[in-house]
Amino acid sequence: MSNVVKLNSVRHARLQDRARGVTLCQSGFHKWKPLAGQRFDVRQGRLVTTERCERCGVERTILT
Repeated sequence: MSNVVKLNSVRHARLQDRARGVTLCQSGFHKWKPLAGQRFDVRQGRLVTTERCERCGVERTILT
Protein backbone atom coordinates (compact mmCIF):
# COMPACT_ATOMS: atom_id res chain seq x y z
CA MET A 1 0.00 0.00 0.00
CA SER A 2 1.04 3.57 -0.55
CA ASN A 3 0.82 6.56 1.72
CA VAL A 4 -2.27 8.70 1.48
CA VAL A 5 -1.55 12.41 1.11
CA LYS A 6 -4.18 15.05 1.73
CA LEU A 7 -4.29 17.49 -1.17
CA ASN A 8 -5.25 20.42 1.05
CA SER A 9 -2.01 20.20 3.02
CA VAL A 10 0.08 20.01 -0.17
CA ARG A 11 -1.73 22.99 -1.71
CA HIS A 12 -1.44 24.99 1.50
CA ALA A 13 2.30 24.36 1.73
CA ARG A 14 2.83 25.34 -1.90
CA LEU A 15 0.85 28.58 -1.48
CA GLN A 16 2.79 29.45 1.67
CA ASP A 17 6.11 29.01 -0.15
CA ARG A 18 4.93 31.16 -3.03
CA ALA A 19 3.63 33.99 -0.81
CA ARG A 20 6.49 34.04 1.71
CA GLY A 21 8.57 36.63 -0.12
CA VAL A 22 5.63 38.82 -1.05
CA THR A 23 4.31 39.08 2.48
CA LEU A 24 7.78 39.85 3.85
CA CYS A 25 8.19 42.73 1.41
CA GLN A 26 4.71 44.05 2.11
CA SER A 27 5.59 44.11 5.80
CA GLY A 28 8.74 46.14 5.09
CA PHE A 29 11.30 43.33 5.30
CA HIS A 30 12.92 43.69 1.87
CA LYS A 31 16.04 41.82 0.85
CA TRP A 32 18.18 44.66 -0.51
CA LYS A 33 21.06 43.99 -2.89
CA PRO A 34 23.22 46.83 -4.30
CA LEU A 35 23.30 47.28 -8.06
CA ALA A 36 26.59 47.45 -9.92
CA GLY A 37 28.13 50.87 -10.50
CA GLN A 38 28.44 53.92 -8.30
CA ARG A 39 26.96 57.29 -9.18
CA PHE A 40 27.99 60.68 -7.85
CA ASP A 41 25.51 63.38 -6.82
CA VAL A 42 27.05 66.67 -7.96
CA ARG A 43 24.75 68.92 -5.93
CA GLN A 44 25.38 67.28 -2.56
CA GLY A 45 28.86 65.91 -3.29
CA ARG A 46 28.06 62.35 -2.21
CA LEU A 47 28.05 58.88 -3.71
CA VAL A 48 24.64 57.47 -4.53
CA THR A 49 24.04 53.73 -4.08
CA THR A 50 21.07 52.14 -5.85
CA GLU A 51 19.67 48.97 -4.26
CA ARG A 52 17.05 46.53 -5.56
CA CYS A 53 14.97 44.05 -3.56
CA GLU A 54 15.68 40.49 -4.68
CA ARG A 55 12.11 39.34 -4.00
CA CYS A 56 9.85 42.06 -5.38
CA GLY A 57 12.16 44.22 -7.54
CA VAL A 58 11.57 47.59 -5.82
CA GLU A 59 14.48 50.02 -6.09
CA ARG A 60 15.75 52.62 -3.63
CA THR A 61 18.64 55.06 -3.61
CA ILE A 62 20.87 55.82 -0.62
CA LEU A 63 23.28 58.70 -0.21
CA THR A 64 26.58 57.55 1.30
